[in-house]
Amino acid sequence: MLDRIVQAIESFASSYSSFMWGYPLLFLLVGGGFFFMLYSKFLPFRHFGHAINVLRGKYDNPADPGEISHFEALSTALAATVGMGNIAGVAVAITIGGPGAVFWMWVSGLIGMTTKFFTCTLAILYRGKDSKGETQGGPMYFIVEGLGKPWKPLAILFSAAGLIGALPAFNVNQLTQAVRDILLTPNDISVGFTTDLLTGLILVVLAGVVILGGLKRISKAASKMVPFMVVFYFIAVAIILAVNFKALPEYLALIFTDAFAAANYKGDPMLGGVLGALIITGIKRGAFSNEAGIGTAPMAHGAARTAEPIREGLVAMLGPFIDTIVVCTLTALAILVTDVWKLSESNGVTLTAQAFNDAMPGFGPYVLLLCIAVFSISSLLSYSYYGTKCMSFLFGAENKHIYNYFYLLSILAGATLSLDIILNIIDGTFAVMAIPTMIASLLLAPKVMAASKKYFSGKI
Repeated sequence: MLDRIVQAIESFASSYSSFMWGYPLLFLLVGGGFFFMLYSKFLPFRHFGHAINVLRGKYDNPADPGEISHFEALSTALAATVGMGNIAGVAVAITIGGPGAVFWMWVSGLIGMTTKFFTCTLAILYRGKDSKGETQGGPMYFIVEGLGKPWKPLAILFSAAGLIGALPAFNVNQLTQAVRDILLTPNDISVGFTTDLLTGLILVVLAGVVILGGLKRISKAASKMVPFMVVFYFIAVAIILAVNFKALPEYLALIFTDAFAAANYKGDPMLGGVLGALIITGIKRGAFSNEAGIGTAPMAHGAARTAEPIREGLVAMLGPFIDTIVVCTLTALAILVTDVWKLSESNGVTLTAQAFNDAMPGFGPYVLLLCIAVFSISSLLSYSYYGTKCMSFLFGAENKHIYNYFYLLSILAGATLSLDIILNIIDGTFAVMAIPTMIASLLLAPKVMAASKKYFSGKI
């Protein structure tokens, strides 16, 4: 009886995700992103250097409105995006799509850079007030403030979906799996519901200490954890690539050729064939990783201390570059050059762990486990903030703390449920969040370009 119920839930979750990630949403995200690139004449890329200077604090003004610095805002957003999507999500993409999926993840990342420039500029350009009169930013606010109150149902849709989309189920599930496969099982410790629950309880305590302290404590923690985890992960993968340097040119070339041949795709055909299915696989996993167009990052960047919306848009644009072009590529190359993607039946984080063990026998998986732990815990912190923002918009700022307790309880669920169910539910809900975010951003794109023209004519 229980097995049939679980199978029914898995089937529903799979159908839900597939339906939401169909033609219309893919066109909205990819087509919308291409529109932003062409409409802006590649503006974010042309001002990449200026974005770095803004991030470094060159233009910081303590008197500007907002709660956190540019660097803290980017760190908070990256703490959410640079997470298990970069380790487990990339492994899932390669398992299904082969090396070619990496190319389409890159495409998603480049498109995402422009999309985040527009959405996060709007988060500052049209900040609103919560029920306590405090300034807030995010899709729900720029929908109402930028498009007007008749569009509020779109803002409500985003916030309602955000209550589910912000839950940490995927990160917790994959961290629990990593603890089982890397730490417990190899040391002859029996695993099961009890050990998964214990892992979940430890995460609840660690996350709760920071989460219950609010945005400033979250941003401070993220600004310390994010640089460390990216640099440490880069060094770890550099060792793997050095050990397998002879295979590197071959797989770099295969990423490009397989992107159009789809010779290694193992899933079901879509969009008329395996190439269309490969494109969807790469774009979906890229979007899940960098979250461009989903609407989460604008909630973090909307709290930045700045009076110049364009500056925050440029800083936000760096997020998909770091997340997808840098970190996802590191994971992909580690999996490819070690050949575990061809030799193993594993998926998700377990496949990545095998790549680390292949290059660094004995201690490699423990290096990955440390990266996973930091990635996952930092993601837990940022997503809790996103959920409370949605809760505040829907039910009032005085009630947002209630979400934190629900959020902490959901960590326990994430530690004990099936990966397929979790992955499909989060994928589908992210799709729902993207619809109001992208529609509003496309409608308000002329406002962003007007602000850009004004800013660059007088500031640089």
